[in-house]
Amino acid sequence: MDDCIFCKIVKKELPAEIIYEDDFVLAFNDISPQAPIHFLVIPKAHYANLSGAALADEGIIEKCAVAIAKITHDIGIDKTGHRVVINTGKDGLQTVDHLHFHVLGQRMLQWPPG
Repeated sequence: MDDCIFCKIVKKELPAEIIYEDDFVLAFNDISPQAPIHFLVIPKAHYANLSGAALADEGIIEKCAVAIAKITHDIGIDKTGHRVVINTGKDGLQTVDHLHFHVLGQRMLQWPPG
């Protein structure tokens, strides 16, 4: 999508602090972190949300999960814990209509989150 900010990051038209990339997935630090570690994992292909991605390409969710596992292992929060959040739609506070996984860690997170 031409006007999607995450698609522009994938195409390297907008800057981002990229921490992981493979053929299908891109991960970068959040520009407004809510925890000491806060990064986003996105599929490179444009899917508006989790349902759209899962229905179009069941494997893409697994690829994102594997990327999250690799990154959290590499930075060491796989052992201390972290939270993975997917906001969907207006009520879910999704601000960019491109599937993205928020990964937050390196501090004790609160519950309930909303």
